[in-house]
Amino acid sequence: MSKIKLATTALGLAAITSIYSQDKPNVVFILTDDLGYGDLSCYGQDKFQTPNIDRLALTGTRFTRSYSGTTVSAPSRASLLTGLHTGNAPIRGNREIQPEGQAPLPADTYTLFKLFKESGYITGVFGKWGLGYPGSTGDPVNQYVDHFFGYNCQRLAHNYYPGHLWENDTKVYLPDNNDGGFGSYSQDLIQSKTLEFIEQHKNNPFFLYVPIVLPHAELVVPEDTIIQELRGKFPETPYKGTDSGPNFRIGGYMSQDYPRATHAAMVKRIDIYVAQIVEKLKEEGLYENTLIIFTSDNGPHREGGGDPDFFNNNSIYRGYKRDLYEGGIRVPTIISWKGKVAAGEKSNFPFAFWDYLPTFADILEVEYKTKTDGVSILPTLLGVEDQAERDYFYFEFQESGGQQAVIKGNWKLIHLDIRNGGKYELYNIASDPSENHNLIALFPEKSEELKEIMKRARTDNPDWPLF
Repeated sequence: MSKIKLATTALGLAAITSIYSQDKPNVVFILTDDLGYGDLSCYGQDKFQTPNIDRLALTGTRFTRSYSGTTVSAPSRASLLTGLHTGNAPIRGNREIQPEGQAPLPADTYTLFKLFKESGYITGVFGKWGLGYPGSTGDPVNQYVDHFFGYNCQRLAHNYYPGHLWENDTKVYLPDNNDGGFGSYSQDLIQSKTLEFIEQHKNNPFFLYVPIVLPHAELVVPEDTIIQELRGKFPETPYKGTDSGPNFRIGGYMSQDYPRATHAAMVKRIDIYVAQIVEKLKEEGLYENTLIIFTSDNGPHREGGGDPDFFNNNSIYRGYKRDLYEGGIRVPTIISWKGKVAAGEKSNFPFAFWDYLPTFADILEVEYKTKTDGVSILPTLLGVEDQAERDYFYFEFQESGGQQAVIKGNWKLIHLDIRNGGKYELYNIASDPSENHNLIALFPEKSEELKEIMKRARTDNPDWPLF
């Protein structure tokens, strides 16, 4: 765990003094689903606006080189929660367990929830889980989560008018959604429970993990003024999806006549949720002692009528969800903590999901009882000078024939289609952030250096073979 030595700014010195003299800070971690780097107006989106998230950025620091765990949901979230990159994490891919759920975190997994629980925190999860089917070792109730409400299964979370959600280990039926009904919009219900949690636990330190389901497909929102004001603003190509049959509302995406307007409405709905969370923290007198993190689990999707090219959802970056190019793993990240994290700043400091666990341990002043691939970024957040450096970033992806990526400094090596013979691509992401120019033939020594890192970065796991 990194230790703090000297402040380089008055803000940093004041922040250090504040952390260790105040009550334990609350932590609110908002994780969106498939939100692209360019989906927010503070990151360049110009077809619609996200004023509340922009305002959050003005109260904190906006990071331009923040990486998710990998390029799809379950392994990316496992990396976040365990402090391990996807070459070492216990979950390294999306693996279904029928009839409901995904491959579970093992019982002895050390996660952020255990870290916070051991420090006297109340823990809550509101949104999409995807790391263990109901009753399994990975069920939130078996992973040090005090209150869970939402989708256990990420496949069922494709649909926003489901037949049920889960509250802890109880299935909560939504009969007004039966027979194709549009009665209860799941994310609105989840948001209500999120705000209730803040109110109920305002007298206890809490770690609130909010894995918002939006803006992942399917593309659908309630019929309110948000969507009504956006319809007709964009040229549309209707999407024909699953409106009946065996996959209806159990994974299949519904049809949508206005997919572009609906995507914009979903992101704007996230913007409203963020405003409500911040306002609730202020209302309960908690805002000034709460660290707020806003980010995404991977790059933008092209499912269910999604059109990331129209909205430039991945900004200048090549690739989408399911790619290890920058567009699949570089995500928008805003960190706000009044009086501690610099307000209105932009930082290009590189970090990844597996750095959060050691960072939170530093904030809590505890030794974490687990191996981690991360480093604490608290010195960077507070503006102090002893930020630990990392040797490299490592990512892997089980699907699409198997993929790996290593980033060391400005160099990035990608290993594609591994199970079918494989090929390598080399990029300098400082001079070529869009990864247009493969330099593999020009820099053989650099390629070999990064290949060696790829070989030693991961641990073999028979449940997740890459080769």
